[in-house]
Amino acid sequence: MKTSKIRFSILILLLIFSFQQIAAQISQSKLDSIHKYTQKDHRLMLERLDIQSLRPGPSGNPSDSNAANSDESMVNPSTDLPDPLIFNNGKKVRNKKDWKKRRKEIFEQFNSEVYGRVPENIPNVKWVVISEQDSILGDYPVVIRKMEGVVDNSSHSEIEVKIALTVTLPQNTSKEVPMILKFDWIWPGMNNEKKEVEAWKKLLLKEKWGFASLIPSSYQADNGAGLRSGIIGLVNKGKPRKLDDWGALRAWAWGASRALDYFENDPGIDESKVAIEGLSRYGKAAMVTMAYDHRFALGFIGSSGAGGTKIIRRNFGEQVENLASSGEYHWFTPSFIKYAGPLEVRDLPVDAHELVALAAPRPVFISTGAPEVEGNWVDAKGMFLGGLYADPVYELMGAKGLEVKEYPGVGHFLKSGNIAFRAHKEGHTVDPNWEYFIEYAKQFF
Repeated sequence: MKTSKIRFSILILLLIFSFQQIAAQISQSKLDSIHKYTQKDHRLMLERLDIQSLRPGPSGNPSDSNAANSDESMVNPSTDLPDPLIFNNGKKVRNKKDWKKRRKEIFEQFNSEVYGRVPENIPNVKWVVISEQDSILGDYPVVIRKMEGVVDNSSHSEIEVKIALTVTLPQNTSKEVPMILKFDWIWPGMNNEKKEVEAWKKLLLKEKWGFASLIPSSYQADNGAGLRSGIIGLVNKGKPRKLDDWGALRAWAWGASRALDYFENDPGIDESKVAIEGLSRYGKAAMVTMAYDHRFALGFIGSSGAGGTKIIRRNFGEQVENLASSGEYHWFTPSFIKYAGPLEVRDLPVDAHELVALAAPRPVFISTGAPEVEGNWVDAKGMFLGGLYADPVYELMGAKGLEVKEYPGVGHFLKSGNIAFRAHKEGHTVDPNWEYFIEYAKQFF
């Protein structure tokens, strides 16, 4: 009898192992398929741009022979930055009225050369409540509402798009509450349910603020293979992008705007006090959201790096060649690829400081980790400079920018202006900066 039990246990273990192996093979097969179709789409864009080859980007591994520059003494001077307060015709922007006109020029340059144009025929979104339950997070009673934004696909029924959003609101309050909208992650093949309540959630609930988790990959995949599905694929009816079509960053920002549409109709949320937060690629998306949708009151921009708040002309950390490669090109409009081919980064008509400037005078908190821990890839100083060089526009709009003009290093909290900055002591996360962000946001909320 004992021997039978042992054999049965071994059989169960073998079955479990086999299932794990099959799951791993399926996962690897899916990854191989994504890579294949991403490469195919990338090559198609190169053909349409008449580009034969691209310059390779530097490596993020400091020990590689082609490692990205991490030596400040080797950084090129930032003397060739485009001036956000100079019109395309060379005239100066002198007042707020001029700035409104100049903003349109800058938007056009970002649309055509970096993030792409949002099509005019985007279908409507209908928000549906999937579930709603009372719960306790830490010591705080809340209501958690799982939502689905169903995109009208009557124009192309082969592609379905649904926006995943979870809204958490504090109970025991009669007032409309501020809301923090977080670009969030779902890791494939992993249990994404967290047993412990994250500290930042309890910090927000202590202030009686709500928070919402938006899953960008639910409505636009984070790879080139997904460009013919999701919201981009739906609008294009499954066809390849045009050379000035939007990329994933603008698509993710579009989804954030649709979430804000929902907040505007929720009686428990103060739609005038909604902040957008994101880390890494979603930090880029959060900054793009702030620039393009004036309804967001505040941005919490975590380690956004190149394509976000980092001065992309700085030859430090990630470079334009990395962004234009098959691994990241889908974030941008196809035309952006040419800046890693026949053109160079200095040919770009815009840079990150102008993206920050488009949010003026609304407050932006730029967050990063310690370079010694997070690494130099995201370029902490470059992100600081993205905020610093936006100062003149904030000042023109009657707001104060960064309070110092030199990179402050790790641990210094610059909070007195409408552009804030803090590099914390840890790595690629915003977690250590949540309490500082809340302190900063309370000035405006």
